[in-house]
Amino acid sequence: MYLHGTSTINEQGHLEIGGCDTVELKEQYGTPLYIMDEQLIRQRCRDYMDAFRATGMEFQVAYASKAFCTMAMCRIVEEEGLSLDVVSEGELHTALQAGFPSARIHFHGNNKTPDELEMALDAEIGCFVVDNFIEMQMLDAIAAEKGLKPGILLRVTPGVEAHTHEFISTGQEDSKFGFDIGNGTAEEAVKLAHKLAHVELLGLHSHIGSQIFEVDGFQVAAQRVADFARQLQQEIGVIFKVINLGGGFGIRYTEEDSPLDTAEYVHAIADAVKQQFAGLEGQLPQIWIEPGRSIVGDAGTTLYTIGTSKDIPNVRKYVAIDGGMTDNPRPALYDAVYEAVLANRADDEATELVSVAGKCCESGDMLIWDIELAEPIAGDLLAVSCTGAYNYSMASNYNRIRRPAVVLVHDGESDLIVERESFEDITRNDVVPARLRSSVSVQR
Repeated sequence: MYLHGTSTINEQGHLEIGGCDTVELKEQYGTPLYIMDEQLIRQRCRDYMDAFRATGMEFQVAYASKAFCTMAMCRIVEEEGLSLDVVSEGELHTALQAGFPSARIHFHGNNKTPDELEMALDAEIGCFVVDNFIEMQMLDAIAAEKGLKPGILLRVTPGVEAHTHEFISTGQEDSKFGFDIGNGTAEEAVKLAHKLAHVELLGLHSHIGSQIFEVDGFQVAAQRVADFARQLQQEIGVIFKVINLGGGFGIRYTEEDSPLDTAEYVHAIADAVKQQFAGLEGQLPQIWIEPGRSIVGDAGTTLYTIGTSKDIPNVRKYVAIDGGMTDNPRPALYDAVYEAVLANRADDEATELVSVAGKCCESGDMLIWDIELAEPIAGDLLAVSCTGAYNYSMASNYNRIRRPAVVLVHDGESDLIVERESFEDITRNDVVPARLRSSVSVQR
């Protein structure tokens, strides 16, 4: 397994992350366990900020909190000077509870409810990324009642298909997100927003997909958004102050992945915006981007305990762990592929081909197909790398399995930032109607 960030193998042959022995982490916190490398998270944040400062352009880097959203993560993002994207009232609540500055919060989503719009307006967040006409009109009406005029970006689909999985490609015309440039709805949206009295049109937003390994898509998106901006400037005189080109920057999950350095993405985007917007009136727009996975993805490792196994001669050997699709649904959703190592025997030679199965009652609960490990036995610890993004965020209680704890490691210290769910948490919101209580003895 490729060692990311501060990961090393110590003298005992144990995997260490952030100076913390994973065997000791298991003894203290149990498994499954999400381990987040604080130093690597902060370095990823700084890479983006430093790269943009070098361009000389005005910018905002907004962490896409859907990748991994906890109060501790919001604090790190705030300390590193980034803004924050949220997509729900739950993510907004988390950010506000963490004390994140509301002026640096951007609210995304294709179906924001009236309650969510009110909550965000009351918090006086910095920007709404408006996705459709209904939302725009609701926001204008609610803002009018409150005497507010929030800033908005209009999400447009530029017709760019990123080279990524079809389920995470979002910039093409056939998408649930945004106003389409090609069929004229984006032009109609700009003209409406320009007329409304209780929203301030700041600019345009586009997002072409996720886990992208080249800059071409962003360059084409910048060109199409600039052409669109030029058209609207000529027609109605609107000048866009902000161009948000989204996120989607890829990370290394396996040796087959070849992501670019952060600076390569940033400089390509900045150069494209400079070139494409050079002939338009007014100053160059600010560039906003929204990295999520590329900040936390390879900073996360999930630690499991190996349990049972099943060897089918001439077919395969299944090795089961104490987690699976409940803490990492990405293999089932996206055919995601991961690397792993026996954390308690990280120096041992990988000699046996096995498939790692989860514990859910689903044949599709397979974490890794066909990986070489050092003859795993019951009680060994399996560390799966690059699980920092969309693992905790997508975790579920399927089969009423408790969600794992999350620890933040740094300089040999570990801090619990999300407690492991208890059995009481599992049934906390259950309600037994009175008509059922008389016939069933409910254990307390």
